[in-house]
Amino acid sequence: MKVQGFAGGTLDRADQIRTNPARLAEALADPRARLLVLDGLDPVAGEDGDLAWTSLPPGASLQQMILLGVDERGPVFAELRSEIPHGAAFAPAVWRLAPLLRPEALALYGCARSMIDWHKRHGFCANCGMPTHVTKAGWSRSCGGCEAEHFARVDPVTIMLAEHRGKILVGRQARFPAGRYSALAGFIEPGEAIEEAVARELWEEAGIRVHSVRYVRSQPWPFPSSLMIACIGQTDDPALTLDTTEIEDAMWVDADGVRAALAGDPDAPFIAPPPIAVAHWLLRHWVEGVG
Repeated sequence: MKVQGFAGGTLDRADQIRTNPARLAEALADPRARLLVLDGLDPVAGEDGDLAWTSLPPGASLQQMILLGVDERGPVFAELRSEIPHGAAFAPAVWRLAPLLRPEALALYGCARSMIDWHKRHGFCANCGMPTHVTKAGWSRSCGGCEAEHFARVDPVTIMLAEHRGKILVGRQARFPAGRYSALAGFIEPGEAIEEAVARELWEEAGIRVHSVRYVRSQPWPFPSSLMIACIGQTDDPALTLDTTEIEDAMWVDADGVRAALAGDPDAPFIAPPPIAVAHWLLRHWVEGVG
């Protein structure tokens, strides 16, 4: 299985160091320790498909650092800075550099981006409103008032194709580039199973009922911190009723049309999502399954 963007990480996240103050201090003082170079929240390319790295600044504090993990060269850190933008912001530099980075480098960057953004948005306790401080090597924050402990979380999102008699449903939002269509998607709500969220989102956005939902693959998506869960469901009635506040247009496409889109054919019925996105690989999975 080919790996889409932001997946395929190989870094040892070193949980055993995060919770050990002595080992954490050793990691911070390790002369081999490296700091990820970022331009705001955007990646900076190094050599041979890697990210750019530098040494830790003199007097680096654990309140300013996230221990991303440890590799064969030593500890790997990211820095917390106050001037960074929100992680959900459009990131053109990421799209430019992603094809140049090795999968494991892009995965590490995605982790760092999500974690830095989480810290920026959680400086105050959701329980009592008092300031929080960095704990566990940057993987949690603790409240100085009520002592509540807060951990970084991901937001699960279903991204799905509906299938009917050899065709699949693709749709577009108004913000997409002209001609681009993709799988429909939506956040999983509290109390929902994945299959239930797939069915609800397709009903709400396209007005179709699906069954026999099957899981295909997943992808971390650091804008700011989602887990895309790709699925395919079956429908017995292809009639569409679109929620135009969510979906600008949608259409049923056969396997030949999907193949043409994935090949970049100028006569294809739509422009496929790029390989960095799990939707691209979900379309490939479906085409390979239908032959």
